[in-house]
Amino acid sequence: MCLAAGVGLLRFPDVLSRLHAATKPQIFGLIAVTLDVAVNNFTLGTVTLSVAIVAFQALTAPMAAHLIARVAHDTDRFRPELLVVDELGRANRRGDRGD
Repeated sequence: MCLAAGVGLLRFPDVLSRLHAATKPQIFGLIAVTLDVAVNNFTLGTVTLSVAIVAFQALTAPMAAHLIARVAHDTDRFRPELLVVDELGRANRRGDRGD
C-alpha cells in the first residue's frame, strides 16, 4: 500500500489528486501492519497500542490533507480543469469565506 501511495505521488498531475494517493493507501497500509503486529504478538498492551496508533492516524491524516488542499487552492497550485465543481472558488468569489 505504501508503494502504491509513492507511485501515485509521482504519477498524479496535481496536488489534489496526489492527496488522495497519499492518504488512502497510507491508512490502509498502517492498518495492515498494525493488525499483523497485534495478531503475532497478542497481548493487551500491543492491541491497545495498535488501536491507538490507527485511531490517531485516522484522525490526523484527513485533517492534514484538508489543510494541504486548502493551501493548494488558495495559492492556485492545482489544475482547476480537473475539478468537477469548485465550491471553494465559488465561496471565495462571493466573499463569504468562514475565516
